Amino acid sequence: MLVLDPSSHHVTHASIRDLPGYLEPGDLLVFNDSRVLPARLMGRRRDGGEAEVLLLRPVDGGHHRWQALIRPARRLEAGSQVFFDQSELAISVEVRHHETATVRLDGVPDPLSEVRRIGQMPTPPYIRERLADRERYQTVFAREEGSAAAPTAGLHFTPELLNAIRDRGVNLAFVTLHVGLDTFQPVRVDDPSQHSIHREWFRIDEATANAVNDTRRRGNRVVAVGTTSVRTLESAAAGDRVRAGDAWTGLLILPGHRFQVVDAIITNFHLPKSTLLMLVSAFAGREQILAAYKEAIREGYRFYSFGDCMLITRRAS
Repeated sequence: MLVLDPSSHHVTHASIRDLPGYLEPGDLLVFNDSRVLPARLMGRRRDGGEAEVLLLRPVDGGHHRWQALIRPARRLEAGSQVFFDQSELAISVEVRHHETATVRLDGVPDPLSEVRRIGQMPTPPYIRERLADRERYQTVFAREEGSAAAPTAGLHFTPELLNAIRDRGVNLAFVTLHVGLDTFQPVRVDDPSQHSIHREWFRIDEATANAVNDTRRRGNRVVAVGTTSVRTLESAAAGDRVRAGDAWTGLLILPGHRFQVVDAIITNFHLPKSTLLMLVSAFAGREQILAAYKEAIREGYRFYSFGDCMLITRRAS
């Protein structure tokens, strides 16, 4: 774990096991408890060619129609179907939008149960092997299924570490944000503010909203675990407080954003040209993040989903 204090330009090398020592009694850690759906479905088209459907989110509140990533998109026009070995499930493309589509799941009475049975975990493209143990891509506190990718900063936390954090007098709270399409999309425009970020559904319950607001009222820190928790808290901000409830967020956090709720972040090391790298740059300052990344490379830190992490202890003024 690399520890960055933007106010002093100071970098410290530590371990995630050391995290309780960087927290103070009364601080609040906020985790995303979304659970990953094994929604990568590998099948075949009518012509026998391979096809991949990655379910992203249900449409119209049910489990028969979904927004999905489809490959190869050019061979899956509206009306195309995808079939699967040892399953009666059939997926039909209703409307195609470049590499995404609205699809319909038919052939089985309970499509979601069948997806859980035959689907693979939607790990990022740079992880080429198939996970033998699906739970490796779930946090230990994952509860509500719905994400197309894991909130990976939470993967560092074990039950033992959570207990040590509680023993330190630090409080824990949970939000839900279902990670969606934009996790897979790099920024391809010269002006990042013109990047089209897809909406993601989130919820903050009354207990978490009260915990966040009480923490800020006491003058303690709200520490967001992962960029998804950051987006959730900042999307629900009302001044320096948060509102309970659920909503869709399209918040794109870029340098210049004024953080209203989050005082510190625990996050992984992110891909270049990603909205996640821009978010942490907005929090700590672009030059400081780039310098910290160079230091991490020199020290042999592992990057991305199953890599190491950094704690940004205090945002720059």
